[in-house]
Amino acid sequence: MAAPPVMCARGSVTAHPERQGSTISRMVTRLDNVGIAVEDIDAAIAFFTDLGLSIEGRDTVSGTWADTAVGLDGNHAMIAVLTTPDGHGRIELMQYLHPAARATPPTEPHDIGMHRVALAVDDLDAALDVAARHGCHPLRGVANYQDMYRLTYVRGPSGILVMLAQKL
Repeated sequence: MAAPPVMCARGSVTAHPERQGSTISRMVTRLDNVGIAVEDIDAAIAFFTDLGLSIEGRDTVSGTWADTAVGLDGNHAMIAVLTTPDGHGRIELMQYLHPAARATPPTEPHDIGMHRVALAVDDLDAALDVAARHGCHPLRGVANYQDMYRLTYVRGPSGILVMLAQKL
């Protein structure tokens, strides 16, 4: 039997006093990627590549190392890493083959946990046309934030919340 998952403690957490405002090396050097489990990896890849992301690589992962890293016995998944045109943002999509993927209710904007993926676009109307071809439409409409951004949330493949934002 697998050990129960270890959860982080709840409550307020403050930075280590020795690290606040200091030049001590930080543990995190960059955000590598955001991982999203999906029902259909090909549909998710099509959605994100049609919006302008590129496939960096695809693979199938399994084995002891994957079981250990992810914390699932018999872990076996198809993965794809997508990157933004500027090369700084990456999304890792994974479709679990084993253990069987479990559907969960789609998250709502106010749910605790993974909230959404935000993508900057150069033409929001064109991005919404692409999203619509994938059956994805704004949750409510397009907003104008202080004449700085036009933005909206769409529900993407597998229920992923995706914010599309165009700087004005």
